[in-house]
Amino acid sequence: MTLTKLRTASAGSLAAAGLLLTLAACSTPAATQPSSSAPASAASSSASAASTSAGPCAGVKVIVDSGALKQSAADSSTCVSVDGPTVASDVLGKANVKIQGTAKYPTSFACRVNGVPAADFDIKHKGGTTREACDDTNTVSYWALWVKPADGTWAYAQEGLDSLKLSPGESLELLYTVDNEPAAPAS
Repeated sequence: MTLTKLRTASAGSLAAAGLLLTLAACSTPAATQPSSSAPASAASSSASAASTSAGPCAGVKVIVDSGALKQSAADSSTCVSVDGPTVASDVLGKANVKIQGTAKYPTSFACRVNGVPAADFDIKHKGGTTREACDDTNTVSYWALWVKPADGTWAYAQEGLDSLKLSPGESLELLYTVDNEPAAPAS
């Protein structure tokens, strides 16, 4: 492979990873992994704005799935009341989902969701292990942002959390992906 093709492939991979990371808003960084009770207490503290959803959601259904990380402390599913198109970062705020952005894209990409992955957490991938420094250099793992219309299928979000607008009946999922697995939300 020529140096030009290698650079082009590397740049394409980095751009794809950057696009995937662009999907979050910033908040206060978390120093450690949340306890297993963090999402449940977070959801109950914002009961007026969001409620746990087991069935249909008249607002926006917000799902956090730690996917390949298998960090259930970050996982949650909540229904957020909205009256009309609402910016995704505001929907996440109402769902009490805490987002830390990246250094370059602090309000668009998600580096950490509810403190996951912690800065000292080893993320296992095909090439070994890495840690998330939120400095826009991690290209093997990221929080991917997915949107699902009321009667549609999941699609990768084409905008960041600071510009993506969601309407009642839609779903929003933050899915942690390592080495492109899982490739899409489960349902």
